[in-house]
Amino acid sequence: MNLSFLDFDASQAADGAGNFDAMATVSPGQRQALLEEVAAVLSWADAQFPGAHAALDDGGEWDYHLQCQQEWTADEGMAYDLATQQFSMQAGPPGMPRHNLTLSLSGSAQFCAAFESRFLQAKHQD
Repeated sequence: MNLSFLDFDASQAADGAGNFDAMATVSPGQRQALLEEVAAVLSWADAQFPGAHAALDDGGEWDYHLQCQQEWTADEGMAYDLATQQFSMQAGPPGMPRHNLTLSLSGSAQFCAAFESRFLQAKHQD
C-alpha cells in the first residue's frame, strides 16, 4: 500500500522493538482521505496482529497514539525596510483551516519487521 499523506520516521531499539511516527497537515478537502489512510494502517495492524493491541509493557505486540488538531493561519504581511532595517507586519484575515494529524505506532520486533515490509518498502521503491 502506498501512503499518500503519512510519511513514517522509524526508530528501533537494539531488541528490534520500535516506533513509527508520522505527521500530516491537510486541507479540509483532504481530511477524509487522510482519515481513510490512518484507518487502513490501523486496520492492517489489527488484522496482522489480532487481539495483540495493547501497550508493549502490558504484553501487547503493538500500540498507537493518534492526535489531530485544527488550526487557522493568517498571512502576517511581513516586509523588511532596507533603509530603516526594520520589519513591519500587518496581519491579514485568517485563511482556510488545516488539520494536523500525528500517528505514532510502537511495536515488538515482529510488528516492526511486518510494518516496515508493508509500509516502508513501497516508499523506497518509488
